[in-house]
Amino acid sequence: MTVFGRTTATSLCALALLSLASPLSAQRGPAPQMKYLPPDTVALACAPSVTSTRPMRPMRVTGGQDTIVRRTHSPGDLVTINAGTKNGIEVGQEFFTRRVLISPRMPLTPETPAAVLTTGWIRVWAVDDEMSLATITHACDSVEIDDYLEPFALPKVPEAAKVRLKAERDTYGHILAGVDGRRVFARGDFVVVDRGSEAGVTPGMRFVFYRDKQQDQNFLFELGEATAMDVRPDSSTLQITTSLDAIQLGDYVARRNVEPKP
Repeated sequence: MTVFGRTTATSLCALALLSLASPLSAQRGPAPQMKYLPPDTVALACAPSVTSTRPMRPMRVTGGQDTIVRRTHSPGDLVTINAGTKNGIEVGQEFFTRRVLISPRMPLTPETPAAVLTTGWIRVWAVDDEMSLATITHACDSVEIDDYLEPFALPKVPEAAKVRLKAERDTYGHILAGVDGRRVFARGDFVVVDRGSEAGVTPGMRFVFYRDKQQDQNFLFELGEATAMDVRPDSSTLQITTSLDAIQLGDYVARRNVEPKP
């Protein structure tokens, strides 16, 4: 019996009822319970991060419940994950679905990390020994086959520092990645920079973006500001709060943490 042929009696009965109700459409799970989430919390949960290694995440989305094979899925769709009771999976558990955007032209190193895209989150609906069915409860992007799973926990949105301190000089970081794999960003977008808690960054810290116009004896051009929303040891996700011009991959970033002189 193939991996796609194994399922529980509960799953079969549920799916049979679904197929009888709509034989020509994609089978869908129970409608996700509507619960209010603040927009800034949802935005931060969907924000990107970076990685310099391929994630060792064995739990993945391995298929859908349709009459045809398709790779992309949206809220309400049923998807299969390659883990079940033998892996400790239980009905009602929730997971983030994520994808690493690795460039075939760039090695994956600490100097050239890849963006990690959060595609959405799912809730387990039915469980077998080695596989489970889950319904997509929210999509930041399309949820695709081979997206990997991580435990779900809504982030806490930090409050931006109220004091506007001077920007730190001569220890500039750089923008590594951004939302949706884009290269150009504006107010409200999330970007990842190569400064984290090991460099003294804390949630809520304010930053300034600069661009070097490659002109001798000229100042850096100030592009805008941002707030640290999620901090990891060697990188942080910032949300752009102001933009005077388009902000791009590779632009400089400096933290505002130098006390102004009296």
